[in-house]
Amino acid sequence: MTKNTGPLIAIMETSKGTITIKLEGTKTPLTVANFVNLANRGYYDGLKFHRVIRNFMIQGGDPFGNGRGGPGYRFKDEFHSTLTHNKAGILSMANSGRGTNGSQFFITHLPTPHLNNKHSVFGNVTKGLNIVNLIARGDTIKSLKIQGKITKEMKAVQFEIDGFNKILDIKFPKKKK
Repeated sequence: MTKNTGPLIAIMETSKGTITIKLEGTKTPLTVANFVNLANRGYYDGLKFHRVIRNFMIQGGDPFGNGRGGPGYRFKDEFHSTLTHNKAGILSMANSGRGTNGSQFFITHLPTPHLNNKHSVFGNVTKGLNIVNLIARGDTIKSLKIQGKITKEMKAVQFEIDGFNKILDIKFPKKKK
């Protein structure tokens, strides 16, 4: 983390430009803590957007690039009544059913209310929505940096993140930054 004050944000450098995302660490602490942990480990750096559906969403976070990969663990969904798929630029976890979250995420191109309470919303694009709309299948995440303050709610789930790291250390060792 380069800066530990202010709101928690992710700065995603892609092959098409920069996307800035506000993260909801208070409302979805485990989901955001997982995303922040993976970003800080360099897990997302160099990964492709493997699934892009025009006028729907862009999806990334699969280390194998085929939609079937993940970090080697799964975790529960986190839904909050104020976090919905109500606009373009919503950041959510991609999953294959309840409790199957890992590392894959998607960002919407438009409101997708049919995904509410199926995919955990944990952030929204604050800058670079035009870049989201330019992303095509095969474009890459050059880097994902986190700035801002870790919430007390995120600190409360650190024991779960520690367990995830034991798996990650074997399957996907931390990349040098």
